[in-house]
Amino acid sequence: MKKSAWIMPASLLLSGCVLFHAKDEMHAEERPWCHIFSVNKAELVDEGKNTYFPLWPGYKMKLQHGGDTLIISVLDETKVVDGVRTRVVEERETKDGQVVEVSSNYFAISRLTGDVYYFGEDVDIFKNGKLVGHDGTWRSGVKGAQFGLMMPGRPSVGDRYCQESAPGVAMDRAEVIACNEHCITPEKAFEQCVRVRETSALESGGSDKFYAPGVGLVKDGAFLLTALNCPVCNGEQDVQVYPVKY
Repeated sequence: MKKSAWIMPASLLLSGCVLFHAKDEMHAEERPWCHIFSVNKAELVDEGKNTYFPLWPGYKMKLQHGGDTLIISVLDETKVVDGVRTRVVEERETKDGQVVEVSSNYFAISRLTGDVYYFGEDVDIFKNGKLVGHDGTWRSGVKGAQFGLMMPGRPSVGDRYCQESAPGVAMDRAEVIACNEHCITPEKAFEQCVRVRETSALESGGSDKFYAPGVGLVKDGAFLLTALNCPVCNGEQDVQVYPVKY
C-alpha cells in the first residue's frame, strides 16, 4: 500500500492507539506518530466496513491516471497473520497496459471501534511482463514487524498513526488533514471526504489520499476513481458496519 509514544490512561485511548489530548495545542510536526495499538485481537474480524473503508468480498474499484490504472479488489479469501484472520485485498497496478505490481494486502476490522488494521502484504514486482522481485513484502509478527492502523473508525483532524511497522522494509504513516473535503472524480463528485497525507520514515516526500463516506478510496495522488463495482452500495449485500450503533 501505497517514533515513540507516551503511555496514557485508558480514558484517553482513541482509535485503538495512544493519541494525545494536547494535539490541538501542538504543531503538526511536533505530534508523535502513534505506533502502539491497544486493540484486543479477539475483537478483530475479517469482513465488514467502517464509514471510509470497505472490507467486504466482491467490492472492487478502479482508479486511473492517464494510461496508468490501479484496481483494488476485496477478495473472497482470508489469511491468518500474527494470530488474526485477515481479509485479502488485492491491488493491481498497470502502466501503459503492462502490470508493474500486484500486492495482496491483509486487513482486519475491530467490531468495537471500526478501526481497520493493516497486517502486512505480499508484493510481486514485474518488469516487461516478468516477475523481478518482492520489494515491500512484510507481515506482522515476522522479523520484528508489527501491524498498523490503516483507517480509524472515527477519523479526526490531527490524528497521526503508523500504517506499517516493518523496520527497513515498510514504514508508511498517515496524518488526517481534513474530514470535510470535496473531491471530484470521473465516477462522480464526493462530499465530506477524509483527506489523509501519507509519508514514510524510510524516504522523503508523500502523497494525499481521499476517502469518501460509504465508498472508500476515491483519490490516490494523481489517481482518480473511474469505476466502482459496489454491490454493497446498490443494496445487493447486507454488510455489517462497525462500530455497531445502538
